[in-house]
Amino acid sequence: MRVVILFLLCSLMSLLASDVHAVDIEKVRIWPAPDHTRLVFDLDKPIRHNIFTLDKPDRLVIDLDNVVDKASVRKLSVKDTPIRRIRTGIKRGSDMRIVFDLNHKVQPRSFLLKPNKQYGHRLVVDLIYKDKKTSDKSSAPATQPVETPPVSASSRSEPSTASASNQDQRPGGIKSNPKGKRSIIIAVDAGHGGEDPGAIGPGGVREKTVVLAIAKKIQALLNKEQGFKPVMIRTGDYYVGLRARSERARKYRADLLISIHADAFKDSRPRGSSVFALSQRGATSETARWLANSENSADLIGGVSGALTLDDKDKVLAGVLLDLSMQATLSDSLKVGQKVLRAMGKINKLHKRDVEQAGFMVLKSPDIPSILIETGFISNPREAKNLQSQAYQSKMARQITQGIKEYFRNNPPAGTLLAWEKEQNGQKSYVVARGDTLSEIAQRNKISVNSLRKANNLRSDKVFVGQRLRIPRS
Repeated sequence: MRVVILFLLCSLMSLLASDVHAVDIEKVRIWPAPDHTRLVFDLDKPIRHNIFTLDKPDRLVIDLDNVVDKASVRKLSVKDTPIRRIRTGIKRGSDMRIVFDLNHKVQPRSFLLKPNKQYGHRLVVDLIYKDKKTSDKSSAPATQPVETPPVSASSRSEPSTASASNQDQRPGGIKSNPKGKRSIIIAVDAGHGGEDPGAIGPGGVREKTVVLAIAKKIQALLNKEQGFKPVMIRTGDYYVGLRARSERARKYRADLLISIHADAFKDSRPRGSSVFALSQRGATSETARWLANSENSADLIGGVSGALTLDDKDKVLAGVLLDLSMQATLSDSLKVGQKVLRAMGKINKLHKRDVEQAGFMVLKSPDIPSILIETGFISNPREAKNLQSQAYQSKMARQITQGIKEYFRNNPPAGTLLAWEKEQNGQKSYVVARGDTLSEIAQRNKISVNSLRKANNLRSDKVFVGQRLRIPRS
């Protein structure tokens, strides 16, 4: 009898000890992206795990050692993901097996992340799509870095991918520019996303949400401008690694990368808009240094495995050639940044009147002019309120777009429609799109309706989709 009691006590102590050292699954989050789905398990301590796939039918299996499922993994919403159903089971007492029944094959990738200021221990599992074509037509693959040698402005051509051609479809079905001239390609990057909310302002307003709204408004405005083509780095609430952002811009042979942010400072007093370009020597101010350090840590929050470096130079380019390329790119970045800064200054206080410089990783592309735009400080209550307003977002988007247009109208890359128009002694043309009115076209080109009517021998203000108008000098 004593032996039986002793055995039961030992078993009970073993179970209690196991429970004490068990890993709690506190929460599970899911982030669908165009080319992958990300699962994030929030844990109270590191975990041992194993991951593999099965076929016929397609399944993903995750084995977790000694866990307590406080998050109820099976209740996770799997809308807009390749996951059809989630099943869980316990084996060997406290080990857990999670089986994801899939709609198609995936390539799994997993890694652990240590705690940071926003999250504790995390297990990240990426389901990378293999055979399924991505549904998002405006994003390059996030998980497959594309190495493309730098291309000079004169040799750039329209991206040959289906996603890029879709981006150039204007209302009314107009797809091409006159004389076969290419559009100027603007890569629009909404900072943060998914696992990384960015800065969080008063009332819980999140930077990732605000900047995506502004980025989409910029995209819509540029789509209305003949001679410009926007491509979005991200189109939804998912994270794109800092390196991948500039790689996507390079894939589309962008003429400019703009990264939209609404960052915070360590106190609530700073306010105003800013524009940043890359610095190869150091930050131009303490604020610039602080913001750069904050932004460059985003991969640690957003979940990118592997060591990070601030050096994103293509190995194909070496020595002096790379330095010359980066110097020319930086010069262009500063010029376009100044135009955007002045345009934003018409609707908001400027934090600094000149373009600042710091070592932002997203700007480290040797061949693409790149600027980071701080639309305002989300840590400032007044600016946080403005940035949540759709009307203010639209104003900000218009000013940023205006600055971009002004720069490229004066400095059009060779081979573009704008360069061709400049060669025609200022004589421009415009193809009417669905929804256009004569007064709107005149306003966009800063001319009177009467002069536009005279230049095109129009007897009334009626215009038709597909009609080509001559735009006189303003």
